[in-house]
Amino acid sequence: MKGMIKDALILFAITLIAGLMLGVVNDITKEPIAQQEQKAKNEACQNVFAAADSFEAQELADSAQIEQVLTDAGISGADVDELMAAKDASGALLGYVITVTDHEGYGGDIQFSMGITNEGTLNGISLLSISETAGLGMRAGEVLVPQFADKNVSKFTYTKTGATADYEIDAISGATITTNAVVNGVNAGLAYFDKILKGGSAQ
Repeated sequence: MKGMIKDALILFAITLIAGLMLGVVNDITKEPIAQQEQKAKNEACQNVFAAADSFEAQELADSAQIEQVLTDAGISGADVDELMAAKDASGALLGYVITVTDHEGYGGDIQFSMGITNEGTLNGISLLSISETAGLGMRAGEVLVPQFADKNVSKFTYTKTGATADYEIDAISGATITTNAVVNGVNAGLAYFDKILKGGSAQ
């Protein structure tokens, strides 16, 4: 009996010490991790809005409003995750960085940031997370991303026969699902901008 109590006390002491050590490690690493995440976020914003000097987090519209906007635009399977205001050195609003996740990629979610000026020009997009098929959908960064740069359209579509207009995106050969997911996600961001942000209403 005494042996069992002793073993229980030892186990309790070990558990307590391990818990305290984990707490200390968490406190030590929490700030550096937060700084790294913020740095990565700022770099992603800078990639799609090079003209901005600073980025400020903005509150998203009500989820029901976002859902209605996307539904009205014929968009499903995409979420608007985050909104940042892009500002110049004087604090004037230049536009926005919108983070979007499309859930209809071949390998799962595809998340990216997109920068849009006040005038509605899409500076470009920057992939944050993608898990598509190697050699096919994973070519999204190489094939799709450059095609969105410096376009001012209300909605994109993809084509397999060669883009002939600003709103057309050349599909990745053999990866139509990936192409559709990225285009759909970009359109979600454009719809959010056009119906909720246009005119600089969110500052």
